[in-house]
Amino acid sequence: MAATDATSLEAAQPALSGSTHPPAASEPSAIFTGPRRGSHPRAQASARPARVVEFRGASKLYGAGDVGLERATFVIRRQEMVFLVGPTGSGKSTIMRLLIKEIEPSEGRVRVAGRDLCEIPRQKIPFYRRNLGVVFQDFKLLPTRTVYDNIAYALQVTGASRKQIRATLPEILRLTGLSTKLHSYPHQLSGGEQQRVAIARAFASHPPLLLADEPTGNLDPETSIGIMQLLYRINRAGTTVIIASHDSGMVDRMRRRVIELRRGRIVRDEASGSYGGREESTDELGERLRREVA
Repeated sequence: MAATDATSLEAAQPALSGSTHPPAASEPSAIFTGPRRGSHPRAQASARPARVVEFRGASKLYGAGDVGLERATFVIRRQEMVFLVGPTGSGKSTIMRLLIKEIEPSEGRVRVAGRDLCEIPRQKIPFYRRNLGVVFQDFKLLPTRTVYDNIAYALQVTGASRKQIRATLPEILRLTGLSTKLHSYPHQLSGGEQQRVAIARAFASHPPLLLADEPTGNLDPETSIGIMQLLYRINRAGTTVIIASHDSGMVDRMRRRVIELRRGRIVRDEASGSYGGREESTDELGERLRREVA
């Protein structure tokens, strides 16, 4: 794998400028605060709460006593880029499913932008999810829609007008390197290009929080670098990014915050960590938890 790091990524991907943004969902259940219509990402970021994600003693028990997550406590602040790492079944997917409110915690609290997710009624869940960007390993593109239409659909569901969509999409296509593919269908794209479309769709409305579940899991190393560059650029534009990943080489090179899980428990939380860094001792873990709660 070609070497890369945060510095080289930043140099390769200049900051966004001259952005045009569609309105976010206007329903009262939207929980992210701050300017929405026509505002620059930095202006939006400055108005958002400092703590974007908070887990407080959150546990999830599945059937037959299977532990998905056990007393997880951590805080992710505005504009952080965080990797969740660990073997299959360690709890990464459980955290992601809790954040999109696909499941509920068995105990403890999960807050996003200060709002307890348990307080959001079922009928308001779709409105809450419109404030999130979600990227899946298997892309989940609409197979009968072009690249342009796949991305436009994400804006349509937030209430953006055709005029706003036409004004916004060129920027998104340039950001994701898809300007020459807007009339292509998913089956005509490579795996890396399909993932770029999925990321473009997730970022189209400039969400405050973007979740990526194994975004490079099915891609070759060179393509994975391009995808991580794109996620890094999105993060630099003001979006908090959480990535669940088995890509040890990429995590090691990015040197961003790493939260490691094993059997549902957080065993390590490093500010600039690697995939296989040193596990925290019991005393260190306890001290970190006390700082998080403070």
